[in-house]
Amino acid sequence: QDRMNNAFIKTLIDRAAAPYRATGRFAWHFARGKLGGDPVFAGLLQHGLIPGNARILDIGCGQGLLASWLLSAKALHDKGQWPAHWPAAPAPRAIHGIELMPRDVARAQTALASQSGIVTFAAGDMCQAQFGEACMDVVVILDVLHYVGIAKQNDVLRRVRDALTPAGTLILRVGDASAGVPFHVSVWVDHVVTFLRGHRNRHLHCRTLAAWRDVLSGLGFTVNTLPMHKGTPFDNVLLIAKLGQNRPSERPVAPNDNT
Repeated sequence: QDRMNNAFIKTLIDRAAAPYRATGRFAWHFARGKLGGDPVFAGLLQHGLIPGNARILDIGCGQGLLASWLLSAKALHDKGQWPAHWPAAPAPRAIHGIELMPRDVARAQTALASQSGIVTFAAGDMCQAQFGEACMDVVVILDVLHYVGIAKQNDVLRRVRDALTPAGTLILRVGDASAGVPFHVSVWVDHVVTFLRGHRNRHLHCRTLAAWRDVLSGLGFTVNTLPMHKGTPFDNVLLIAKLGQNRPSERPVAPNDNT
């Protein structure tokens, strides 16, 4: 079964990375490396974390890899090329990506131009961008929030809650500041990668897993965790935070620990 999974994932990587050939060799190689080396992409599908017909907001979308991945998965599923033991592929109704780096947005728009009826991208700062009100079924934030201070993180999370439908889901990947050596390795790698991407002297604002759960619970989410670092030296965790039918009344979010 693992061999079949690996063969299928390789096919999916090839398909999802292919559109980036139109944007240059760097973008194509980056797409292949990221999709193949980061377990979160396969994990989202294997665990059925994104429902069918969802309206999805991808905050910190980079060059749009999540959108390409999900649409490629749907295309293979529709052709009958899908692992029998996996949940059905999601069929996104709409995907909107927000990204701080304009050149990444340009790559995303070029690569996925043929999907413009479903996919849109915008350059923007998550601390200022408008997410909308009760209009998204799923919000995805992967390894992004720790680039801004705790108060700004709390504000982004509050606005994400407000952007979700009453039964919406936030999928948030974070590092656990209490995880010891794996956490410090991930911080070092993060510094190197962000420096190479043109960011200088970015201070990281990290929390313990318990603190992440507390802030999300305080916003009315029910939180489940899923390890999401297989095959890497890190200790990243995926938080699957679901809203109930009754949103909590507006209240301030207390700051949590800042490591």
